[in-house]
Amino acid sequence: MKLLVLLGLLLQVAPPSSVQIVPERATLEVGQTQQFKAVSLNEEGVRLPASVVVWHLADRAVAKVDDSGVVTALAPGSVRLVAVIGGEPGYAQITVPVPKADRIVATLPESRVLVGTSMRLDVALHSSLAPAIAPRRQIRYASSNRRVASVDRSGKITGVQPGEALITVRSGALETEVPVTVAANPAVSYQITQNRFIVRQGDVVRFRIRALDANGNQVAGIYPEWSVDGHGATITNDGADGVFVAEEGPAFAVVATIGKNIERRVNIVIDPRTYNARLELIGRGAIRHHHSGDMWAFEGIDGRDYAYVGTFMYDWMKVFDVTDPENPLLTDSVQVDARRINDVKIHSSNRLAVLTREGASDRKNGIVLLDLSTPAHPSVLSEYTQTVTGGVHNVWIEKDLIYACHNGTNELHIIDISDPAQPSEVGRWGLDKRDKTLHDVIVQEGYAYLSYWDDGLVTLDVGAGTHGGTPKAPVFVSRFAYPTGHTHVAWRHGRYLFVGDEIWPAGYDVDRPLEARGYIHVLDMTDINTPVEVARYEVPEAGAHNVWVEGDRLFVGYYQGGVRVLDISGELRGDLYKQGREMAYLLTTDEETMVPNWPMAWGAQLFKGYIYTSDLNSGLWITRLVENIQLP
Repeated sequence: MKLLVLLGLLLQVAPPSSVQIVPERATLEVGQTQQFKAVSLNEEGVRLPASVVVWHLADRAVAKVDDSGVVTALAPGSVRLVAVIGGEPGYAQITVPVPKADRIVATLPESRVLVGTSMRLDVALHSSLAPAIAPRRQIRYASSNRRVASVDRSGKITGVQPGEALITVRSGALETEVPVTVAANPAVSYQITQNRFIVRQGDVVRFRIRALDANGNQVAGIYPEWSVDGHGATITNDGADGVFVAEEGPAFAVVATIGKNIERRVNIVIDPRTYNARLELIGRGAIRHHHSGDMWAFEGIDGRDYAYVGTFMYDWMKVFDVTDPENPLLTDSVQVDARRINDVKIHSSNRLAVLTREGASDRKNGIVLLDLSTPAHPSVLSEYTQTVTGGVHNVWIEKDLIYACHNGTNELHIIDISDPAQPSEVGRWGLDKRDKTLHDVIVQEGYAYLSYWDDGLVTLDVGAGTHGGTPKAPVFVSRFAYPTGHTHVAWRHGRYLFVGDEIWPAGYDVDRPLEARGYIHVLDMTDINTPVEVARYEVPEAGAHNVWVEGDRLFVGYYQGGVRVLDISGELRGDLYKQGREMAYLLTTDEETMVPNWPMAWGAQLFKGYIYTSDLNSGLWITRLVENIQLP
């Protein structure tokens, strides 16, 4: 009898040979749900008793799945559903087709077209389920009066003679009309103008048509189509402007098509973008017996400079005196109950530090506050765990509030530290969805920028005064997501938001060389309600991590690509790496490292003219950007 019971227990705990999901394929419309089941089989294909199933979706932007295997389609695309039983995965493929459009929207820059000139319609199909969807069939155009206004197959309208016309836009059963007024064209000459003439790789040039009448007066309402002859440069329409940027040289022809039989062109010469600069290694705070996490450099209340370095899969925070940056001195370590101190931040008073905790033995993670009365030997002042026991990955301190990314709820928890001995939660914000991951937060000029992993970059008003938010009661402003990569970090500088995504290989081992990927997305935040990606900084052989911006320099810890410095002066468009905007880099590796000859630069902080970074494998590095090097 005991043998039978033992065999029964073995059968229950034995891992399956395979896992099958039923159904293996499904097509779901946006908003539709379906129940999936997972069964485990032994080597003979015999179904095993029911066991715990862990469900997962490879792309959570397309669909979501709950603990019972019910999938809800969210957006068009294709996604793989994974069910794991006893460590063995099974797979199913889900397709979410593009929903049928229910309206068509067509607009012109303005309703008046001049005789002989052309203007292109901007057309988009919309659905109540998914706005701005791709058309399933060809869009057709027709003019009510071709003697006044003609329209070609691409939606380009040309003024023929003064008068009125209606342009009909059709896609299947959908139809809309756009009224057009064609006016006499007083222009007798057209000339291409540009906002700069000495142009390097990566410099953005704006071209425009200057149309003049017989009296020399400027004529408005000219919207040419811009193009460029040659490989290695692009030009895009931005209203009436042509926005040009070159990754290569040496010369290109820029063409403006104004209307039927009206074209102007101009040649542009591109100079190479070169920098007489390098990153100079100043000092090292080597940590070679365990992996390092994030760090922060600051001036202590004793007038000396310090760098606090967190640890990755370890329970110490390292304290370095860096008053002499050439000779960092380890003065102390602070031990807390954690398996990871991912983030370290310093209050603006320089009297208080915050450590994040993950992996505590008692499962009470949260944050730890340090008293910096003696910054060379900080002491634990208090901790806060009540609402963030699941672990805190990153924080930002703004005045007397800590904005904490909680691993348990994956929401932003706002913690009041006006009395640092007794912190208390005073606010909270999170995406209204169950399956989400909040990785990082930064607060700048009244906006909180949340790096929400697969859900993209979320902007909140936390006191900017634009959307009614307050520091303790954030209000949603906008969200920007991209199809691949994980939104990891953000930094606002002027009109641009620099957003880093992070991709680590599956099954990675931090004790071996790690091939990270991901790059910096550059978003134009001129309209904070609708961010637009305009440029990218991608080092092909490495993966981006944390960033810092000062002046017109972007400092990046680029993992195995080391510390990188990028010129971000002027307007940014296109591929910044290919344009040669990278000024200098230094690989953060030497013999005192956990993984020999393999840098994993974590970030880069500019402090008192020096660049401070921690490296996952080797601890603290201090460098300096040296420009205008005297050549022999």
